[in-house]
Amino acid sequence: MEEYALQAVERLTTRPAEPYETLSVDPVTPLLGAEVSGVDLSQELTPQQEKEIKHAFLTHHVLVFRDQDITPEQHKRFAALFGELHPVSLPVEGSDPHILEIRADKDSRMVAGDGWHADGTADPEPSLGSMLHITTVPEGGSGGDTMFANMHLAYEMLSPTLRSFLDGLTAVHDGALPWRAAGQNPPPEYDVPRNEHPVVPRHPETGRKLLFVNGPYTSHIPLLSKAESDALLAMLYGHIANTPLLHCRVRWQPGTLVFWDNRCVQHHAVWDYFPLTRHGRRVAIEGTRPQS
Repeated sequence: MEEYALQAVERLTTRPAEPYETLSVDPVTPLLGAEVSGVDLSQELTPQQEKEIKHAFLTHHVLVFRDQDITPEQHKRFAALFGELHPVSLPVEGSDPHILEIRADKDSRMVAGDGWHADGTADPEPSLGSMLHITTVPEGGSGGDTMFANMHLAYEMLSPTLRSFLDGLTAVHDGALPWRAAGQNPPPEYDVPRNEHPVVPRHPETGRKLLFVNGPYTSHIPLLSKAESDALLAMLYGHIANTPLLHCRVRWQPGTLVFWDNRCVQHHAVWDYFPLTRHGRRVAIEGTRPQS
């Protein structure tokens, strides 16, 4: 490993002690994710619990809560502690406009999230984060994990020269790209978002820099030629996908809720369980426009 990358990893693995009075917070890896126990999300949180969960969220970026028997209303109540709820882009008539049903089974020909991405980055204000509550896992626990990648570390592990170059760039994010990749056109009722964001914004709460490009939504870097843009983006996507130190992996159990920071984490829902069934509900939280 290059010295600058090693230094980035060492900085993140030498955190000060994290005192928690009401929760247990156990890291999934030294660099990303934590399992949180000692809280029942079907109940209203105490101010101290809320404070500790928010601290753990900014520290670990991906929080895993096991054995949570919650209703959709309790799910939304927990999400609302972090901000206004983000509406579903294409709600099903008669369904809750803030709950996205996530389901794959023997009839599925594709699944949501099967590839490294952050949610809705073509929006002018991509979501703060998502809470996914899985109620049905593939029979026998066979597959269906979700992988996460730390975009702070993805940026910090790059060479100083490349980081300096990326700092001055923006990229276009196009909401039509995932539809075209599937050989479809967006439905006429969908107001397709298309926005330009910094390649390296700062996290709005911590101020830390992060890498903000992803395959499904990022179309190009306007200040570069098409060949240069394609080559640079392909290199960055390969870095995200092929650097294990960036990753943690969550194995779902019925009743698991995972809350991830969409501003600094990418995720990949691994579709390795066809023709078995996996089902859950996702609630997202409104975010802010990325700023460099």
